[in-house]
Amino acid sequence: MKRIDINQAVDLIKDGMTIMVGGFLGVGAPDEVIKAIVKAGKKDLTIICNDTAFPECGSGLLVANRLVKKAIVSHIGTNPLAGEMMLNGEMEIELVPQGTLIEQIRCGGAGLGGVLTPTGLGTIVEKGKQIVNIDGKDFLLEKPLRADVALIGASISDKYGNLVFRGTTKNFNPLIAMAADVVIAQSTEEVEKIEPHDVHTPYLFVDYLIK
Repeated sequence: MKRIDINQAVDLIKDGMTIMVGGFLGVGAPDEVIKAIVKAGKKDLTIICNDTAFPECGSGLLVANRLVKKAIVSHIGTNPLAGEMMLNGEMEIELVPQGTLIEQIRCGGAGLGGVLTPTGLGTIVEKGKQIVNIDGKDFLLEKPLRADVALIGASISDKYGNLVFRGTTKNFNPLIAMAADVVIAQSTEEVEKIEPHDVHTPYLFVDYLIK
């Protein structure tokens, strides 16, 4: 794990990258890093996250500033701009059932070939996807998701880079930390050491920790 400042973190983000963002409706997203990405004007990003949050926070800031070309999410209802951009063709939206989305990310982090799920059978979700029959029952094969960079918003970090997530900040963060080539974490509180049994994301998954 290497300590970097926020400008160095932004330098790791390149136009056109695929980025996973942790949290739920902005809670658990590293807002300061996201604001810096917006300020730097990174563009043509693909984001993978639970939702497009709100226009003023989380991944919603990237959407509101028109830096996202595609969003793979479970819903966009709390960000009116995302709906507008989808309808006028400014941004591609791939809507994925929430449980399926997190399982695809988990598979990406664990090196698995995908997840078999009945969710979406008989709906538009199954379009273009492989259907696998097991013991007489059909399942959709949902392939793993990975990203170039994961942006993690932790509640607590220690000097080694171990992370703890409080409440709903735990949503998506621990699993996206396993499913990206580069993991950048920002925490709201730093302590000398986190006891091993309290660690949610071990330091070995964290490449960079914002100073």
